[in-house]
Amino acid sequence: MKTLKHWQLHSENPDGVTLLCDERHLLHIIVLEDYLWRVWLMQDGASRLDRTWLISPDTAPCPIEGRERASRAGFTCPPVTIRQDDDHLTLTGSTLRLIVHRPLWLEWQEKNGDDWRTIASDRPTGAYQLGHSRPGIAHYMKLNAGDRYYGLGEKAGTVDRYGKRYQMKSLDAMGYNAETTDPLYKHWPYYQVVNSEGAHYGLYYDNLNTSTFDMGNELDNYHPRYRSYRAEDGDLDYYLIHSTSILDNTRRFVALTGRYTFPPKWSLGYSGSTMSYTDAPDAQNRLQHFIRDIRTHAIPCDSFQLSSGYTSINGKRYVFNWNRDKFPDPKACFAAYHDAGVRLAANIKPCLLHDHPRYQEAAQQGLFIRASDSDAPEESMFWDDTGSHLDFTNPATGAWWQKNIREQLIDYGIDATWNDNNEYEIWDDNARCHGFGREIPIHHIRPLMPLLMMRNSHEAQTAASHERPYLISRSGCPGMQRYVQTWSGDNRTSWHTLKWNIRMGVGMSLSGMYHIGHDIGGFAGDKPEPELFLRWIQSALLLPRFTIHSWNDDGSANEPWMHPSVTNAVRQAIEQRYRLIPHLYTLLWQTRENSEPYLRPTFLDHEHDPRTYADTDDHMIGRDILVCPVTAEGVRERDVYLPDNHSGWYDYYSGQYHSGGQTLHVAAPLEHLPLYIRAGSLIAEGNLLHADSPDDDTERTLRLYPDPGTSTNSGTIYDDNGTAREGEPYWRLDWKLHGDAHNLYLRLKESGDYEPAYRDNIRVTLPPGEKRRLITSGNMAVQQA
Repeated sequence: MKTLKHWQLHSENPDGVTLLCDERHLLHIIVLEDYLWRVWLMQDGASRLDRTWLISPDTAPCPIEGRERASRAGFTCPPVTIRQDDDHLTLTGSTLRLIVHRPLWLEWQEKNGDDWRTIASDRPTGAYQLGHSRPGIAHYMKLNAGDRYYGLGEKAGTVDRYGKRYQMKSLDAMGYNAETTDPLYKHWPYYQVVNSEGAHYGLYYDNLNTSTFDMGNELDNYHPRYRSYRAEDGDLDYYLIHSTSILDNTRRFVALTGRYTFPPKWSLGYSGSTMSYTDAPDAQNRLQHFIRDIRTHAIPCDSFQLSSGYTSINGKRYVFNWNRDKFPDPKACFAAYHDAGVRLAANIKPCLLHDHPRYQEAAQQGLFIRASDSDAPEESMFWDDTGSHLDFTNPATGAWWQKNIREQLIDYGIDATWNDNNEYEIWDDNARCHGFGREIPIHHIRPLMPLLMMRNSHEAQTAASHERPYLISRSGCPGMQRYVQTWSGDNRTSWHTLKWNIRMGVGMSLSGMYHIGHDIGGFAGDKPEPELFLRWIQSALLLPRFTIHSWNDDGSANEPWMHPSVTNAVRQAIEQRYRLIPHLYTLLWQTRENSEPYLRPTFLDHEHDPRTYADTDDHMIGRDILVCPVTAEGVRERDVYLPDNHSGWYDYYSGQYHSGGQTLHVAAPLEHLPLYIRAGSLIAEGNLLHADSPDDDTERTLRLYPDPGTSTNSGTIYDDNGTAREGEPYWRLDWKLHGDAHNLYLRLKESGDYEPAYRDNIRVTLPPGEKRRLITSGNMAVQQA
């Protein structure tokens, strides 16, 4: 690697400056917004990849063929003041200031009253490096004691990434260790920093090549403590996102890379799944038994995720192929599922094995990624054989894929796609992709392929139905939030995984990855014993994805009724989730409307409380529900720390009030998940045991949890028919609660043109110890319980 040292001002631009580095490279500093600055290095004046698919502001969504890397579309590009002195160059905006030092390193400062304070800086010794004899880039920044680093997506270990090293390289990590395994499935080159003085900023590297983030693990006596980003190839093109809070930084990253999809309400119901059903020789019969079993055991269920065994020939998987020995009549089978109110998501894979019945068809049409040294399809290991990966940068491939989704899935009664095994582990790093007419080697865009795969699946589903689509994908990169829900992949059954998957989920959410979940009960290994199974269900009870899925070593299936000793407790837990779906649905809507995190660490809304940064199993669902799971065998009581929120918390079950900033020692019997509700909140609950029945949704309870002092709180409840697209009828209830020593004043404002079946049957409840009089007003009539 060669260090860039010398620079001179090449040009002043309307949105920043361009520097000439070492008389050959161009370094652009671009001010996109007051809070969003970009640093883009063009090696020898050119890009390694001239397009991006990851930047997608609302006003300029990314086209499928990519966005020109030089584009400023969608940004306001406010003016900055530029001043050059002998040894540095200063760019000053309204809230940020950047100093370019000699030799080349950058120092970022934020407005602090009438002064400026440094919030981040490059390492003064060798901040920017380029490959000399082979491609490669590196960026080194100072590491300061007291820094906290959050993000990097789906990573094992602690939520704070300080002192660790991580690789961005998507792999099929079946049975991974949730505390230590790295890399995993997704490529997510974004993290945010909270420094010792409380300043906040994020760094996002727009590069899809394999890369490494070292967050202070590496030491070198010739340099001050540092962290680094290194990529095997591609552009050094990064965005600094300035903010005043962790929450705000996460939102701004989502706004940069694409607005969230809004899944249908039925996606919040229990979703069944197991490899053992579709791998069985009588798969259709096994699936029909599942319908009978959910009725027999009275388990609410809204969907089933169909594993890839339905496509098998002699034990191997062949996408878009129906095994008629296992499935004599799939349409009849799925009609029975629909009659039971259960939607279906089918597993699909982007690689065709060499003996796939349609391999030659796809090869003749040029749908595969091509080898680096010939026009033949690339060949890589995939499941139990070798195969070739579909090239979604070829429009013909997208059209073929969408046609098959319509004809081989949707026409059979499949409602959704489960985009799986899409890590694109192609062994030939220089295998050639169509690139929408401009050829690209696969190493530049490997994580883009799953993004384009899910985009094509999304378009196929959108065109085939008037409802909002629901999709799932295992692998991906920033931008996948525009299309899919995801999960933490093929975890291993153990108490250890249960504990560390919680932290993985929180880290994913802090990365802007909100629609998430885990395989409940564990996917690989031994089947879970009763206590572990129930505790896992409780831990995942309020996550967006609630799927019990497995590929147990003994061929058994993780099912709600698998252990009779806890089946009743499992049923009660799932019923509790269904009661809270009205609240959870509003949270999903808020991810769409406000880029609002759904799953949150306790410190996200309580940055002022140092105790919330401690390693913990506890987490928030939205800003109002504190979840306190049990993650160790035999535990029947535990300590719960209630964050200091200046208003307090209510026990969800008893309604007892507790002040914040204290630790409670609480009972946690096997059948019980401790939950606490923030004082000053309102939780909407329903009475349905099926999320996809708007006409039967005839009751609503608004559980009001007042701040015991004098205060004002507000919020919104959202609803529609569960599948309405944007612009179609909706119902919205804005509420505002003011309390004083004697009265509670609740104002309700109804809007929208959708009329829910429960509209005239809404009641408001207060905690048992609340003695103040409740006075309601507004344009929405409610009953007081």
